[in-house]
Amino acid sequence: MRVSFDLDEVLFVSPDTHKTEPPLPFPLNRIFRERLRLGTPELIRELQSIGYDVWVYTSSFRTEKYIRTLFRLYGVRFDGVVNGQRHLKEVQGNHRESLPQKLPNHYRISLHVDDETVICSLGPQYGFRAYQLNAQDDDWKEKIIARANEIRKGLQG
Repeated sequence: MRVSFDLDEVLFVSPDTHKTEPPLPFPLNRIFRERLRLGTPELIRELQSIGYDVWVYTSSFRTEKYIRTLFRLYGVRFDGVVNGQRHLKEVQGNHRESLPQKLPNHYRISLHVDDETVICSLGPQYGFRAYQLNAQDDDWKEKIIARANEIRKGLQG
């Protein structure tokens, strides 16, 4: 089963509004300015240790290399990365109608974690499950693991 995360306002947050991981040491903090939500590396590693593939699915146009390198500096390796460019090429493609900026089910993602209400609300219409996360929440890791386990149990049953 696959779980994906949006970047901006989900894994990348402002230290003014959220608890964050320590910044990377100089000079890396000048190249990688984003700050990770506190517990992000731990959550990703835990999900992977209990058998989930963990992906990034973002509408941003940060390169896959940039995303993978930043997270590797925190000890995290993603199983897959979909950025805005990949989405436009592989999902939107030559469709005349405008598709949502994220379609997790196209990549067999069972749970997508996002901050945007519009993305989360499109799940039932387009056939994907989403968990909305935006505010500071000290229990966010446990809630996401519980939701993923709930979906996995439903898929197996």
